[in-house]
Amino acid sequence: MMCFFLHLFLLLLTQFPSYTFSLCSHDDNYALLHFKNSFVVTAPAQWSYCSPAPSKIESWNNGTDCCEWEGVTCNNVSGHVIGLDLSCSRLKGKFSPNSTIFHLKQLQQLNLAFNDFLESSIYHGIGELVNLTNLNLSYTGFRGDVPSTISHLSKLTSLDLSSSVRLDPFTWKRLILNATNLRQLHLDGVDMSSIKGSSLSQLINLSSSLVSLSLSFTGLHGKFPTNILSLPNLEELDLSFNQNLSGQLPMSNWSTPLRYLDLSYTVLSGGIPHSIGQLKSLTHLTLTECDFDGFVSPSTWNLTQLTFLNLAGNNFHGEISSLLSNLTHLTSLDLQYNNFSGKIPNVFQNLINLEYVALSYNNLSDQVPSSLFNLTRLSHIDLSFNKLVGPVPTEIAKHSKLNLIALANNMLNGAIPLWCYSLPSLLELDLNDNNLIGPIGEFSTYSLRYLFLSDNNLQGDFPNSIYKLQNISDLGLSSTNLSGVVDFHKFSNFTKLIFLDLSHNSFLSINIDGGVESMLPNLEILYLSSSNISTFPKFLAQVQNLVELDLSYNKIQGKVPKWFHENLLHKWKEIGHIDLSFNKLQGELPIPPIGIHYLLLSNNNFAGDIALSLCNASSLNVLNLAQNNLTGMIPQCLGTFPYLLVLDMQMNNLHGSTIPESLSSLRNLEWLDLSQNQLTGNQFDTFGNDSYEGNAMLCGYPLSKSCKNDEEKSPYSTNNDEEESEFGWKAVVIGYGCGSVLGMLVGYYVFFNGKPQCVVTLVEHMFNIRLKRTHNITGANRRRVN
Repeated sequence: MMCFFLHLFLLLLTQFPSYTFSLCSHDDNYALLHFKNSFVVTAPAQWSYCSPAPSKIESWNNGTDCCEWEGVTCNNVSGHVIGLDLSCSRLKGKFSPNSTIFHLKQLQQLNLAFNDFLESSIYHGIGELVNLTNLNLSYTGFRGDVPSTISHLSKLTSLDLSSSVRLDPFTWKRLILNATNLRQLHLDGVDMSSIKGSSLSQLINLSSSLVSLSLSFTGLHGKFPTNILSLPNLEELDLSFNQNLSGQLPMSNWSTPLRYLDLSYTVLSGGIPHSIGQLKSLTHLTLTECDFDGFVSPSTWNLTQLTFLNLAGNNFHGEISSLLSNLTHLTSLDLQYNNFSGKIPNVFQNLINLEYVALSYNNLSDQVPSSLFNLTRLSHIDLSFNKLVGPVPTEIAKHSKLNLIALANNMLNGAIPLWCYSLPSLLELDLNDNNLIGPIGEFSTYSLRYLFLSDNNLQGDFPNSIYKLQNISDLGLSSTNLSGVVDFHKFSNFTKLIFLDLSHNSFLSINIDGGVESMLPNLEILYLSSSNISTFPKFLAQVQNLVELDLSYNKIQGKVPKWFHENLLHKWKEIGHIDLSFNKLQGELPIPPIGIHYLLLSNNNFAGDIALSLCNASSLNVLNLAQNNLTGMIPQCLGTFPYLLVLDMQMNNLHGSTIPESLSSLRNLEWLDLSQNQLTGNQFDTFGNDSYEGNAMLCGYPLSKSCKNDEEKSPYSTNNDEEESEFGWKAVVIGYGCGSVLGMLVGYYVFFNGKPQCVVTLVEHMFNIRLKRTHNITGANRRRVN
């Protein structure tokens, strides 16, 4: 009998060949298709997390079994949809409060990450999906408040809402009390600013379950409860970028399974306790830019499973322990921006997995450890801004992968090693500000993108092989003793060059009149100060986006070219720094564009009135027009420049019945010099006598000459005023850039010794290079991050 029924069943199948069995619930099928039709599918997303694969919903077609659709998981018995993964599906559109996705009552897993729901709200209907165990709504463009109904999802084991939504204290508390099975809680970027850091102690309610907690960029503030680091099963904790979150590391009872700990960019303070040695499983430790200080506990160097260690930007001091050699799994070591001192231990031969080493901005001394350069996997070495001495190691690993070497601002000596010119992997070489000697060798590899050799004692001819570095973006060769000729027309193939500094090379002849007018199209920063040039570089006429230009201390004569004026007004929208001082320029002043910060045109032969178009440059920090032949009145609008620090117009032929009184109300103005002009009338007493001397017709305090109807006032002038006027406005800018300590030290010297030429030269030099170094440092940091 059984054989008969089996035969009949097979016969029926052959009679209905088009019939297919569908597992999917009819209602769920409808809900999914309706959800699909609520959105459009965009072009491949820019998320680095997502691949450019086709959108998952492209396989969703009516009349097919939804359980076979990509991203859909069904219960094998009931046919209900229990899992929906539409992450990286490139969905775009508004999320409806009546979305049919809320009809999928059997859903256990829902992942909508990396789509764009156009700032929709997370609606209360989410709380109806009470069977959810995994919910991921991260980076979906949701905005607004997280609904309190999310606390109804008591079965959750994993919750990721990382995006720009808000979470209030009430919803936070309800969620933690109800979802007691949570293993993963990721709320990166969620606005939790209304929740105090102490409220994190409520997570103790999850002590038996919580494995991963990530709350970076949430605005948490107040004191961090250290008992979070005692949760018995916690393996990952990220509280980074909560810049008002304070506290200290626990002295005992750490969560021993902890593998990943990131507390960077908080204000946690104190030291690293000895108890951190309990974290035998720790592989990743990041304490960047906190307020930690003291010695690094020796037990830190016994965390032998560490692959990533970043203590940068704190106030740790003492020597770097030779126990560093215990960290044989380490791939990244970052201790920069601290106060470590002593020698760098020469123990790197054991750290064969190292790829990244950054020890810059410390007080490290002695020689560069040779073992560091013998690591075959190492790609990044930054030891700049220390006190290292001796030569750069002359040998490196046979198959070195080094692409960045930064040893700037040390006291290294000797010649540049030959391998620097031939290493095929090398992208950046920064040896600025050392005592290196000898010639620059000939490059035999042309991979370099960034080359900085400024402020050394290098000698010999400018190497022709530099012209072959056509991938180069930044080239700094200022303040060397190089000789020979630099033919600018040979830079015509440098289409990627952004930064060029050849300043202060007195033995170098720079030929900018090579006949090639179109080159360096992407140049943004050009420094040719003290370069013995006598004409404006014509190629600048074709440069599209100049940001900084320094042609000071040269022999440029005649009028500023017409194209330069036009570029300032119409092409160079981002230019912030122009220095044409100490030349022999004539004619009218260049009109500074909106957004400029530094305009230095002193010690030329500019003539005529100051055009009212100067009023557009209200962003100026420094305006120096001293020692020209300018006439007319001081524009009233200068008194409205809110960021003006320095105004120097001395030794011109300016006249007028009054000095703009509004200058006295500029809160940021630290230096004013209008001396040696033809000004008349009253002046104001905000600045000392030296700011106005040489204007015979001026009157009023602090000048000894009183004005009519003025009460007699004492011409008393303080020593401080005399000091300041002698020292010059550049000290003001240096003070803002370098801090008050340097200002006090130099001021003390000037007070007792007058105005020694060595100090004046020092300040002028510091001002001339300050912006350049700032650009180099920030540019280098940007490059190294990228």
